Amino acid sequence: MSTTREPDGLAELLPQWHRLRDSEDPANGEPLRALLAVIAEQVDRVRDGVAQQYEDWFVESAAEWVLPYIGDLVGYRPLPGYERVLATGLRDGGLPDSSRRRLAEALAPRRDVAATVGYRRRKGTLALLEELSASVTGWPARAVEFSRLVAHRQPVKLYGSGTAAVNARRAARGRLVDVRDGAALDLAGGPFGTVARSADVRRVNSPRTQGGYTPAGVGLFVWRLKPYSVTRAPAYCIDRARNLYTFSLLGNDTPLVTRPEPEPSATHIATIDNVPAAIRRRQLHDRLADYYGPGKSFTIRRDGEDVPVPPADLVVADLSDWRYRPKRGQVAVDPELGRLAFGARSAPRQGVWVDYHYGFGDELGGGEYPRERETSRDAAVYRVGPGQAHQRIMDAYGAWQHDRRAGRCGPDGIIEITHSGAYQEQLDFDLDPGDRLELRAAEGTRPVIRLLDWYSNRPDALNIRARDAACPSGERPRMVLDGMLVTGRGLNVTGPMGSLVLRHCTLVPGWSLEPECAPHSPEEPSLVLDRTTACVEIDRTVLGTIEVIGDEVGEDPLAIHLRDSVLDATGHDREALSAPDCRHAHAVLYAHRTTVIGEVHAHAVQLAENSIFTGRMHVARRGIGCLRFSYVPPGSRTPRRHRCQPDLAGPADAARVRPLLRGERYGTPWYGQLAAGCAEEIRRGAEDGAEMGAYHDLYQPQREDSLRARLAEYTPAGTDAGIVFVT
Repeated sequence: MSTTREPDGLAELLPQWHRLRDSEDPANGEPLRALLAVIAEQVDRVRDGVAQQYEDWFVESAAEWVLPYIGDLVGYRPLPGYERVLATGLRDGGLPDSSRRRLAEALAPRRDVAATVGYRRRKGTLALLEELSASVTGWPARAVEFSRLVAHRQPVKLYGSGTAAVNARRAARGRLVDVRDGAALDLAGGPFGTVARSADVRRVNSPRTQGGYTPAGVGLFVWRLKPYSVTRAPAYCIDRARNLYTFSLLGNDTPLVTRPEPEPSATHIATIDNVPAAIRRRQLHDRLADYYGPGKSFTIRRDGEDVPVPPADLVVADLSDWRYRPKRGQVAVDPELGRLAFGARSAPRQGVWVDYHYGFGDELGGGEYPRERETSRDAAVYRVGPGQAHQRIMDAYGAWQHDRRAGRCGPDGIIEITHSGAYQEQLDFDLDPGDRLELRAAEGTRPVIRLLDWYSNRPDALNIRARDAACPSGERPRMVLDGMLVTGRGLNVTGPMGSLVLRHCTLVPGWSLEPECAPHSPEEPSLVLDRTTACVEIDRTVLGTIEVIGDEVGEDPLAIHLRDSVLDATGHDREALSAPDCRHAHAVLYAHRTTVIGEVHAHAVQLAENSIFTGRMHVARRGIGCLRFSYVPPGSRTPRRHRCQPDLAGPADAARVRPLLRGERYGTPWYGQLAAGCAEEIRRGAEDGAEMGAYHDLYQPQREDSLRARLAEYTPAGTDAGIVFVT
């Protein structure tokens, strides 16, 4: 508990003549008031400490350092790694820094301590194991008792009524598989399977090769990919006949996932509706009404109508290679590929709009998820979208420029897009000295900027140009892009810019995507810094190659800051950061928790920590900067390194200790994530024991350790419980 400090509270209690005498001493600056302010500060600390002592009696309001002591009263066992947070992360009166605070939240000791007694009362139940996964790690899960799925041999004779009842229960697990039951076969082997299997001698918690289907096995199937929504977005038409579409506006295949429904009670066993599972064709065919419609997993609208396409018109089909042709009036849907097909003679004439959910690892690259942002009180806001004053981005920009020159607003301007639509227009922003412009997505939206071939004799990039004019204040312009997805071309910045900020954005690597998520133009840059002075700040963003064209004689190197982002050159042997012709970029790189797919050729690397560089790094100045807790390939020319890989592993293990990414193509659900077979030195190689790279702040190794510790404590007696990662 903290109260508002009043540094002059004691001084106000003095008689007036004491305060007058104190103010008559200008040389010492009111020494009596200053002394009483110091005394008041100490009194406030004592008062807050006494108030906090009462708060420390309750787990909901106790300080972080008190939680282990409260837990000790009920025999609580701290989660692995939490002691390290307390030992190394406490600063300035017990408040951890941002990284340590996120790690403490990932380990979740407060709610874990609060639920200890309730957990013990329900120890050994499957519903408790699912609740442990949700509370300790935040991962939705389904617990499966493998003994009910192990096939049993049937006896020749039955002895007694009790034996007959037992054998009757085992009959379903001893017969052959019914190949006519397509729904059961579709779910076989997964978390919702009901088909019996032969026994597997390997344990489900084996550290080597995971098994599970044993009479004593219990599997906890967890989903680590999160579901993200796209609302009222246009579908992508891939042909001129206007009857073949993809849910993704980029034209790539996007598997649809279930919009999870909350479980009705704590004792409820999770079903396929309670987890972000990928929607399969068979499931959609059998349960179309559960997945389709407003507020559900996906919705289809055509020709600008508010009413969705009727479920009776939908047919579930395999649209691989677009071989299936729906009949007139039908709409074919393939949830595994995220494709739509209309009848050839009933194609929409005014477009198709879709609502759907897709899976992704984290809040990265923009989306309809909540984003932290600050809005200046003096900023003029211009909204773009249906029902707003402006329908085009450049119209809003022109209005801001007009108001700026007329003196009706200050230098701060915000262009806010209010819906998840597509904008196909040439964007050219010319900024004067002192201008501060922000182009952002409104809360709960993910707009897409499609840069097309508007001109035949020059590139059609999104241009940001700073005018070279005299500025009385000496302040250079600033441009911010927040929550935008840019496809078709890249971003070009020129002129004497002050700073360029990209937050929660995606500049599609390779400009655009093919149906199978292959980049359309893999060698083209996403960001070109052409003779500019901009300080580039990139936060939680996905982008392609950065190309720097600068004056290496007359200007200082540009500062490029990457945080929690993916810099993707679409290949390990391509340049992720360089100048033209693979020369050294006249830039100084700062990389924090970043995954770089490709090579880095830069003037210097001032600081790179908890990051992954899949391609070789070559810097011109090795005498400055440092690499900490990162991976750089052998043969790289870098500044000094501190606990980097594969240096720690040694030459003999260099081939083993390297990052293995499950997906290297943007557009896939597992893009940029470490594969299951990745070396532990990479998975736990960051400074705080988390994984290196852009997904560092998920703290997945710590969450996994915490869940295994709780499973060992609350597993049903006589069983072996293990974690099975579905995604």
